[in-house]
Amino acid sequence: MSSKTNASFGGPNMTKPVIGFIGLGLMGGNMVENLQTRGFEVVVMGRKRDALDAVLARGNATEVATPREVAEASDIVMLCVTTSDVVESLVYGDDGILAGIKEGAVLIDFGTSIPESTRKIGADLAAKGAGMIDAPLGRTPAHAKDGLLNIMAAGDRATYDKVKPVLDEQGENVFYLGALGAGHVTKLINNFMGMTTVTAMSQAFAVADRAGIDRAQLYDIMSAGPSNSPFMGFCKKYAVDGVSDLGFSINNANKDIAYFLQMVADMNTASPIAEGTSSALQAGVAAGMGEGNVPEIFDYFKTLER
Repeated sequence: MSSKTNASFGGPNMTKPVIGFIGLGLMGGNMVENLQTRGFEVVVMGRKRDALDAVLARGNATEVATPREVAEASDIVMLCVTTSDVVESLVYGDDGILAGIKEGAVLIDFGTSIPESTRKIGADLAAKGAGMIDAPLGRTPAHAKDGLLNIMAAGDRATYDKVKPVLDEQGENVFYLGALGAGHVTKLINNFMGMTTVTAMSQAFAVADRAGIDRAQLYDIMSAGPSNSPFMGFCKKYAVDGVSDLGFSINNANKDIAYFLQMVADMNTASPIAEGTSSALQAGVAAGMGEGNVPEIFDYFKTLER
């Protein structure tokens, strides 16, 4: 395992950096498998024994017990976790990443986090001579396994250039968006648009059902015009065909819209449209639907009474 940070790992003669990875869920676990397939040494921690065992079984991997140990052993620390609160707990805990990060190392947050939190963490890492990139993701776990993600990266340009060769191993499309936090801003805007679209289309199918309009015929009409989109296809699959395969839960959508609303409030503005989307998603969660995919909000709208 690496004992010091390889400051030149992003250069033309790149020596593969040691990657610390926290967050071995469906997306993160597949990202780690892709890195191992491509010859990277990884350092991991977590509570999911099956996920850890799968990483260790592939070889060139080390398990440690704390975020601090991950940071001490790694050139790049990658996070793929659920919320800003989790990110902050991993960074600032007594045995956290900040306590163990090495000068010249880089922290990459692949999750969807609050931009102000990201910028605060970045400043605290910079005070220790370490860098940070926020790099939220697009596409699916299957794309993660094959290194074909969409990655929205932001941060100091020199830090980005340093880790870009590694990001290229993980993403088919890697976008550089500017100063730290811009990646999370962009992802929240993207998810606001996507989740609002799915929520609106799901209600359209529910209103059609109440009005006695054939949902399949409604889809044929809407999809023949400018409303057509992949999101409409996901909503049709559930509302018409009974197939739920968007792969993004109502719980996650609810969290991301809440983050979007916090972000616009931090900008001293408001989003009545996002407030409506948030209200519907919160109602779905309260109805026990949170683990379902977002198009399943159709079931909530179908039974909604005034």
